[in-house]
Amino acid sequence: MPIKNEEYIINMVFNTRKMKQNIWREVVMINFNPVSSKKLYLQIYNQILSQIQSGSFNIGDKLPTERELCEQFGVSRAPIRQALSALELNGLIYSRQGEGVFVKNTQIASENSQSAILLESVSPEDIVEARMNIEPLICKFAALRATDEDIADLRTTIKKMEEETKAGHYVPETDEALHNGIAKASHNDLFISIMAAISTTMKQHEMWKFLRDRTVTRPDYRDRNFSEHKLLIKAIEDHDEKEAERIMTFHMQNLFDRYWKD
Repeated sequence: MPIKNEEYIINMVFNTRKMKQNIWREVVMINFNPVSSKKLYLQIYNQILSQIQSGSFNIGDKLPTERELCEQFGVSRAPIRQALSALELNGLIYSRQGEGVFVKNTQIASENSQSAILLESVSPEDIVEARMNIEPLICKFAALRATDEDIADLRTTIKKMEEETKAGHYVPETDEALHNGIAKASHNDLFISIMAAISTTMKQHEMWKFLRDRTVTRPDYRDRNFSEHKLLIKAIEDHDEKEAERIMTFHMQNLFDRYWKD
């Protein structure tokens, strides 16, 4: 009897192990759909790129309008514009004012490839979003704390921007210096560091520069950009923190609209 019991136990253990092995094999064979943490614009970029490279679009063909793409992808205009900008930066499409966007090449030329921009964890929309929420607060504290020396420095920079605007130029370094000067006037080291980090990101971000050069450099935007900065400095000079915060909020909203809506 003990032997039979021992055989029973051995068989039970063996069968249990076998059952576990079968269950394990079944789990391994299940196919999961991969999840994606990529930015929306990257997913849109890849889908359009795939259609171009597969021959759905030929050289010279016109792509759907931004509105049509928004409807097809179920997204806002911002990621559509970022995706199209990345495609244009990689030499795959080009735009004609008032006519639309057309296919230029069906493959990315290695010598023209800017594919590294697609690996960036920060998108242009991230930059604008951060600035919209951070800079009004920085400007408020600048209006509260700016010294005579701070104001003199800001006046020098806004004067330089005025001369450049009248000459028909937009100089990113001057714009950057003004915003960093406002952060300096806040006398908050963390605000200063945050603005320095944002400035570095913008200078190194190829797609940000591409979008900027297509918008702020336009004469109407250039003039408006200077006017808004002039109002900012006036509010800081007057130590009017509410007005300074309001104008910076207005300026950042206009920046967002210029990039994603106009």
